[in-house]
Amino acid sequence: MTYATEVACRRTFAIISHPDAGKTTLTEKLLLYGGAVNLAGSVTAKKQQRQTSSDWMAIEKQRGISISSTVLNFEYGGYQINLLDTPGHKDFAEDTYRTLMAADSVIMLIDNAKGVEAQTKELFKVCRLRNIPVVTFINKMDREGRGPLELLDEVESIFNIKPCAFNWPLGSGERFKGVYDRRKHQLHTFERTAHGAYKAPVDVMARHDAEFEAFLASQGADLAVIKEFEDEIDILDGVGHEYSHEEYLNGQLTPVFFGSAANNFGVQLFLDTFLPLAPAPRPRDCENNGLIAPESDDFSAYVFKIQANMNPSHRDCMTFVRICSGQFEKDMVVQHTPTGKSVRLTHAHKLFGQDRDTHTEGFAGDVIGLTSNQGVFSIGDTIYSGNPKKPVQFGGVPTFSPKVFAGIYNPNTAKYKQFTKGLEQLGREGAIQIITLQESGDFGGGYENQILAAMGQLQFEVVQHRLEHEYGVITRLTPMPEFTHARWLDDDDEVLAKVKGLHNAKPARDSENRPMLLFKGEWALNHALQTQPDLSLYETPPNQRLG
Repeated sequence: MTYATEVACRRTFAIISHPDAGKTTLTEKLLLYGGAVNLAGSVTAKKQQRQTSSDWMAIEKQRGISISSTVLNFEYGGYQINLLDTPGHKDFAEDTYRTLMAADSVIMLIDNAKGVEAQTKELFKVCRLRNIPVVTFINKMDREGRGPLELLDEVESIFNIKPCAFNWPLGSGERFKGVYDRRKHQLHTFERTAHGAYKAPVDVMARHDAEFEAFLASQGADLAVIKEFEDEIDILDGVGHEYSHEEYLNGQLTPVFFGSAANNFGVQLFLDTFLPLAPAPRPRDCENNGLIAPESDDFSAYVFKIQANMNPSHRDCMTFVRICSGQFEKDMVVQHTPTGKSVRLTHAHKLFGQDRDTHTEGFAGDVIGLTSNQGVFSIGDTIYSGNPKKPVQFGGVPTFSPKVFAGIYNPNTAKYKQFTKGLEQLGREGAIQIITLQESGDFGGGYENQILAAMGQLQFEVVQHRLEHEYGVITRLTPMPEFTHARWLDDDDEVLAKVKGLHNAKPARDSENRPMLLFKGEWALNHALQTQPDLSLYETPPNQRLG
């Protein structure tokens, strides 16, 4: 297989949704129909059985939520798939954003009953910002919900994007019998399996077949459901949006699918249709060299995630790398852009949740895990081969303004080394932000005090859980509700002099030693903006941009 063919068959995509829309369930069912597992909810790799492929952390299994991004590599239908599972909870928005930077396309999951929800809106903004093509899967059609035409209208009005229905549901709730493939004019009806653990048996009938209505009746569809189905198909054929692949790739149109991930209704039809639609790896924007094509001879990649202690058997640190161009080979030597040093990539892995296999080659679009060179890489780093005098630098991963703050205390002095090591590692992973308060009242030094900062309270709980279970340190947390807003400043002496003595604003520095201010309430932030109109306050560090 040629290099160009290898790249063309790569599909790297993420699934986004509001919590409880069924994201983890859909992920498991894509694995089931993709042949990566033979029983939904378990993994047979290395002869081990697991509760869930994508939710591997102990706290995820306890809470029943996804709190960490994972990568699931598998093959299906001639495609090499890198499925990026993202946290749905808003407290982990930073991790989701980092993961979306590695994706070439996105599946947006919507609950049939609840429609478009808050977190889905926020994640869609990221997709639009990065021009990522989006396919929509409206889930839980086996439950009573809103009408499919109403849901299409909501998607169009909220996201300002054309919805194009690729399939259409026959009934909903208890009357949900299957989905109609509008391209092939075929109705797929399904039988439920125990807990949706196995592939659902399916019957297929062409709409133009003389026995079509008799077939519907044999599947238990009553006359009201059949008439509603026929009327809606006629409406779609008359006024629905036509599919344009160019508009899909440009983010102007979203193909829409209906189904039930829990019962496996419509999942295989979705997977078989989605993969040919989804884009292969596309050129990536380099800050100093323009667009870099995936077919380029020179290797380039960037780090979008770091995770320690994924597998207790290994107790190492995994660096997640998205390949953007060229071919990865084991033991290759690359340039590390931030330091300008040469680095040998010795231990590379193909990932499936927390499971791993040695990986000897990779192509543009692939996500690989590196366990060598611990402590060398940071999130947002670029590595490349080629001329060191022409370094490659992909856009960095921004740090977002935290919303909650807390002090953390280790009461056991005998565990000091474990505590500092664990906290440093969690900071490098981006699991938490570590901020140093300048207690002297300005940026001139003096007494300093480290605190934690996060997007949401759940991040603190995860940090404490991981410190206890991975580093053996039980900690105490002191909430700091007096701080409500954080803003970065330009690192300039004149700027820093201006903010000295600002009312209800505490000077601080982040883990990269960049100056920032923590404000005690929205009033204090607004007061600073009013009294210092020429002062620039940033929600991300001034050297980072979201575009």
